[in-house]
Amino acid sequence: MRPRTELSPAQQELEKLWEEHLASEFKDKSAFAAVNTMVDHPNVNHIPVMTGGVNRKQLQHFYGTYFIPQMPKDTVLVPISRTIGNDRIVDEFVFKFTHSVQMDWLLPGVPPTHKPVEVVKVVIVQFEDGKIKSERIHWDQASVLVQLGLIDPSKLPVAGVATAQKALNPELPSNELMKRTINDEQL
Repeated sequence: MRPRTELSPAQQELEKLWEEHLASEFKDKSAFAAVNTMVDHPNVNHIPVMTGGVNRKQLQHFYGTYFIPQMPKDTVLVPISRTIGNDRIVDEFVFKFTHSVQMDWLLPGVPPTHKPVEVVKVVIVQFEDGKIKSERIHWDQASVLVQLGLIDPSKLPVAGVATAQKALNPELPSNELMKRTINDEQL
């Protein structure tokens, strides 16, 4: 993304560093470059599966051994929103991929299913002294598991790809899970 003029110069610098970090991971595929955008003692936590690391050495290993090499070739990030504050960025996007490779950072121990997945992710990036201090990444793991055929949504209050589609298009129907069990003609 290009820096927007309504951002302060300090916010533009945060966004520039975050974009550099993302390019290191997804374009350049360099764990070293990704970690170099971070403070001396950073932390990354993929909340649903608790993967990541708590210092540069762990993150260099995590990015270089798991995250970058286990990223499917067809991975696409579709931006939904970005909020930039004084010391943090919150990114919301749809993460699209085909589960064509082992992805222990996202699906520990699950062999490739070769099924497509679209999941909404939210990343909270905290900065300190001009570097990335932490990343907390949230997503609906049940939505991922439904799309891979690993859980049956028919009797559970979970959805699959519809959650990502609804995030991209808020005009899609709401309350579909409720309609399975509630007879309310206004839903």
